[in-house]
Amino acid sequence: MITEQVKQLGKKVCEYLKMNNILEKSDCILVLGSYDERVAIRASELYLQGLAPLLVFSGGFGKFAKDNWGEAEADHFAKIAIKMGVPKKNILIENQSTNTGENILFTQNLFHEKGLNLNSFIIVQKPYMERRSYATFKKYWPDKKVLVTSPQLSFEEYPTTGISMERVINTAVGDLQRVKLYSENGYQIFQEISKDVWDAYEQLVALGYNKRLIKE
Repeated sequence: MITEQVKQLGKKVCEYLKMNNILEKSDCILVLGSYDERVAIRASELYLQGLAPLLVFSGGFGKFAKDNWGEAEADHFAKIAIKMGVPKKNILIENQSTNTGENILFTQNLFHEKGLNLNSFIIVQKPYMERRSYATFKKYWPDKKVLVTSPQLSFEEYPTTGISMERVINTAVGDLQRVKLYSENGYQIFQEISKDVWDAYEQLVALGYNKRLIKE
């Protein structure tokens, strides 16, 4: 059972990782693949609201996609968008990437092949991956403007069937570690982490929320 203390610590970490950007019209909506179909729904809604004329889905065969969808994340998400009314001609698919860095680099390659030179992006990801997605994008595409968003759900609302609160907290702890380590290793731009957020991280790790940590 998750205690109230753990919930409050998890919320502090997740609120740091969610950037809460105010969106504006951009050249492209770039959707980073995952197991959460609500990411595709959020991106499609933004397209249908007129936030950008192009919708790009990036993501290959993650374990969940292999086991449950039998197709790449980008292909599965694109089908959701088309079902919601996004014209197929305004969708691009990059279905080979396996991590956030590849999402950006392989999308760059796709744009090069298509002769596209776009300047402003809205990235759509899971809430607790907003900051890492931003930091990775700015590392590999520093001259482009980027805003980040996610399904509009609070920390308490986000868990759903198949995505438990325990999983959310474990993943958020792992993502916060990556915000720190990946910038040190040159994979992301630096993002300042306040002492209270890092203290919450350390408390969660001590309490056993370490399932998604990488070895330093």
